[in-house]
Amino acid sequence: MRTVDYVIVGGGSSGCALAGRLSENANTTVALIEAGSRKGASWLIQTPAAVVAMVPKNINNWAFETVPQPGLNGRRGYQPRGKVLGGSSAINAMAYIRGHGSDYDDWAAQGNDGWAFKDVLPYFRKSEGNQALQDEWHGTDGPLKVSNLQSDNPFQQHYLQAAEQVGYPLTNDFNGPQQEGIGLYQVTQLNGERWSTYRGYLQPHLDSRPNLTIETDALTQRVLFEGKRAVGVEFLQNGQLRQIRARKEVVLSAGAFQSPQLLMLSGVGDADELKAVGVPVVHHLPGVGKNLQDHPDFIFGYKSRDANLLGLSLKGGLHGIRQFMRYRKERRGLLASNFAEGGGFLKTDAQLDAPNIQLHFVIALVDDHARTLHGGHGFSCHVCLLRPKSRGTVSLKDRSAQTPPVIDPKFFGHPDDIEDMVKGYKMTDRLMKAPALSRFITKDPFTANVTTDDDIREVLRARTDTVYHPVGTCKMGIDDMAVLDPKLRVHGIEGLRVVDASIMPSIIGGNTNAPAVMIAEKAADLMRESE
Repeated sequence: MRTVDYVIVGGGSSGCALAGRLSENANTTVALIEAGSRKGASWLIQTPAAVVAMVPKNINNWAFETVPQPGLNGRRGYQPRGKVLGGSSAINAMAYIRGHGSDYDDWAAQGNDGWAFKDVLPYFRKSEGNQALQDEWHGTDGPLKVSNLQSDNPFQQHYLQAAEQVGYPLTNDFNGPQQEGIGLYQVTQLNGERWSTYRGYLQPHLDSRPNLTIETDALTQRVLFEGKRAVGVEFLQNGQLRQIRARKEVVLSAGAFQSPQLLMLSGVGDADELKAVGVPVVHHLPGVGKNLQDHPDFIFGYKSRDANLLGLSLKGGLHGIRQFMRYRKERRGLLASNFAEGGGFLKTDAQLDAPNIQLHFVIALVDDHARTLHGGHGFSCHVCLLRPKSRGTVSLKDRSAQTPPVIDPKFFGHPDDIEDMVKGYKMTDRLMKAPALSRFITKDPFTANVTTDDDIREVLRARTDTVYHPVGTCKMGIDDMAVLDPKLRVHGIEGLRVVDASIMPSIIGGNTNAPAVMIAEKAADLMRESE
């Protein structure tokens, strides 16, 4: 049985960043345990447009499902999560978004000292290697490379022109002093290639850091305890159970679904719930797996004849061959696209302090997470609610780590959420009907007959699902339902922390990948301070 200083479970967005930072000290030994494969830099992952081959399938993807959602007409939701080195940063749409500054000030107001926006901005900047923006809001030499898109798609301009036609403000930086507006996303790419946290924080150092061990295809079964101190983990690899000990700390970075699952499998959670599935209780901590938050998301989709849009057609096939050759030569064009090329942050009420809806403009017709394909070409626009009031749960079906967690986001569980989405729907519909975009629409297969508020509620319940931002299930705080203290240490347990998006006490107003990296950067400093 090996012993290292730190064992990190989960080689995703947070885990790779944390392992990279901790292993900078040559005298610190780190083991990273990842259930997925080692192919975090394969061509499939590095080519941005290849995301369409992974998200709809179980390729580098856990491909979880939710329980039936009463708020969504009893439908099961789909929850893709990365299962490869790099985690969800290897299969996401790469939008680099931090959220609104007030989100972090709210964390601090909930008793999480050190997590206000002024405290976390330096960690965002530390992680960021921005290739285009240089000012007090951005970092330029961090491991996570950020750049403007290199897809060169002319359709972007139609979207921006439509925004001007309906009076929505434009912005060239969603991560600057002003989040509100419509614009084009910066992405976690370098020279047209995806830049996951594995590629940024670990891959360059694989041959130069003997103090870093990476175990892949290794599914962690449980945290090992001596009394109430975490001393290692047990994992299944190649059909064999193996253990690795932690001299200093065990860190769970398995994400908003699997970090709480692993805590519960290890005996840390609500005692009655653990006993119900036969897990011996190590420590009663009722907040584990509670407080699940996610952005409910609706997608407008349209058919179009414009060949600059992705689609299934002879014309599109010929265009695709040319684009493939261009990408091989220049790393530009369609294959450099993240598909969700543009977006926006808008307020459904001008009196709001921060935008409460977010748009993702996609150069393809998206239906059911790209699991349902349509002939021809098209475009789409996501609209999601940034601060839903609904709260869900993650729980255990049984005591086996091989069984997926029971995921219940409780979408539209709070009545205010669907009413806010009705407002967001109307604002997005207005944008899509602007002349600059509507002239390209040949068919509206999903919303053509939606006219009244009741029609909107009906289509929202029929077609809403996640936009892939689950958080909050191991929240930090000082209340009775908090799982972690503000230094990310599990309450009542020694030698155990959680470092990923599950630590968020409340969801941030934007994409969650950049915040997950920031959390790891800050955690690395917190861990060094406690050595």
